Amino acid sequence: MKTYLKSQGLWKVVETDEDPPALRANPTVAQLRNYEEELLKKDKALTCLHSGLADQIFISIMDLETPKAVWDKIQDTYESSDRVKAVRLLTLRREFELLKMNDDELIKDYSSRIMDVVNQIRLHGDKISDQKIVEKIMISVPQKFEAKISAIEESCDVSMLTISELTSKLQAQEQRASMRSEEKVEGAFQASFKNNKAENSRQNTYKKGNYKGTFPPCKVCQNKNHQEVDFWLKDKPDFKCNL
Repeated sequence: MKTYLKSQGLWKVVETDEDPPALRANPTVAQLRNYEEELLKKDKALTCLHSGLADQIFISIMDLETPKAVWDKIQDTYESSDRVKAVRLLTLRREFELLKMNDDELIKDYSSRIMDVVNQIRLHGDKISDQKIVEKIMISVPQKFEAKISAIEESCDVSMLTISELTSKLQAQEQRASMRSEEKVEGAFQASFKNNKAENSRQNTYKKGNYKGTFPPCKVCQNKNHQEVDFWLKDKPDFKCNL
């Protein structure tokens, strides 16, 4: 970020926080234009800093109004003593290695969680390649993605696979699985509804005194006109003939 600000001629306003000298009396048009451009440098530098920060870091500096204040805050937070920095970097590396996707977690959320740790590692001066991030995702997703990962390994050159390409492929698999799950739930619901409707119809038919046809012989008393009991309960283990 420092190199980028220097290339845009903005590093001086970040480093010194100075405003341009006041205009003299009766300035020329060129002088007015140059003065306005110098005034805008702070806003440009602040915009560059904001755009290069991860969300969780941006939240901590969003109330600061000058690029120097933002830069000093970042330095105080992430560029402490070499010893503290080394310990923090070691902790972040270990956190990265232990990251694992939860069974109920979405690919989008897991990749964001990984990138949060990666961005902090990079802010501490350690280089971590996109290829390592791709490999990390592939080995740390749940078993439900195993078939998709195998297909990716067979059909793609993993060394050339980008993070966005991998997450897109896994999200597509995730969406297909979600659609199949919804179809199964819908099918089960419809089947349950039909079964309940048929059972209710059968029960209504055999309620006491409502059935006017000829009953089969009662299993208990062998009475063919056994209409005083719930005929539909005759197969229940606790059925007792009340005649």
